[in-house]
Amino acid sequence: MTVGSGEKRMTGPRLRVDLAQLLRNVDVMRARLDPARFMLVVKNDAYGQGVEAVVAAAAAHGVDWFGSFDVDTGIRTRAAAGEDARVFAWVTVDRPTIAAALDARLDLGVGDAAYLEDVAAVSGGRGARVHLKVDTGLHRNGVRPEDWERFVARAAELERAGDIRVVGLWSHIAETSDAEDDASRALFHAAIEAARAAGLRPAVRHLSASAASYARPEFRHDLARIGAFAYGIRSTDGPELPGIVPTATLLAPVVDVRGDEAVVGLGFLDGLPSTLAGRATLGTPGGVRALRRVDATTLAVDAWPGARAGDEVAVFGPGALGESSATTLAEAIGTVGEEIVVRVSPLIPREHLPVA
Repeated sequence: MTVGSGEKRMTGPRLRVDLAQLLRNVDVMRARLDPARFMLVVKNDAYGQGVEAVVAAAAAHGVDWFGSFDVDTGIRTRAAAGEDARVFAWVTVDRPTIAAALDARLDLGVGDAAYLEDVAAVSGGRGARVHLKVDTGLHRNGVRPEDWERFVARAAELERAGDIRVVGLWSHIAETSDAEDDASRALFHAAIEAARAAGLRPAVRHLSASAASYARPEFRHDLARIGAFAYGIRSTDGPELPGIVPTATLLAPVVDVRGDEAVVGLGFLDGLPSTLAGRATLGTPGGVRALRRVDATTLAVDAWPGARAGDEVAVFGPGALGESSATTLAEAIGTVGEEIVVRVSPLIPREHLPVA
């Protein structure tokens, strides 16, 4: 921001993150999930909103499970959350990275027989905490059902040897139809029984992410992985969610006014899809305005009376200036709200509003 004539004027784009709203969203979800526990997913730099700030705020608010996807994010999460939090990283990695994960006391998702052996070998008697994953139909890794009994039998051997501790069983579901999800849930329950028969007694079972956790209690089990909904990103073509509000607002300044259009300092090199041109509206000091085009470093919207350089335009957010949500923009081009948010360039500053 710069100051001229006693007035603050916007000089560059920024992503403003309302941490207090994040915590309100967390509270809504925790109340809905109870008695299942709540895991805050912080993959993709906390949906582009800054892992360190998001995790620190959530941990101070009592969140004690975090899902990081990758180990590097998991290590950052551990540093921000403190020693008492549980941090779950589920991407398959090499042995040096496994060692770094174990040093940071991460829980590891294991959905492959060779990876199970790698984790056990690196652990070498340290009792690495693992969550075994069965493929219930999404095919996003996970052990195939026909190989599951052999897999859990080997996991039980490694647990008895002290190399691993099987603390969780888990899977992903597609969340594309109730029928497909019901079939996935049946496979998951069969996998739980097979694990028990092998002698495993994991403390947590987790199957569902935001949408299924919100809508279908039978999918919550012991722990629910909540990503998009915690950040106020509803499902594409899904209903509005009472009490769930977007946490991030993408703001950019007007850099020029040319006749009937205002030129804004944000473009597709900053991560805004050029395909939104002609299909979306933005929030401005003059109300909702149509998005005309998206160039490399600028975009153009219909001008409003009195528009001038330095005015602030909201590209997406909770609607304070009439802007659409990230999901509404995503629906216009056939994608998901998460993509709109995480595409925002990391070079754009993140501004975190403090929790009162």
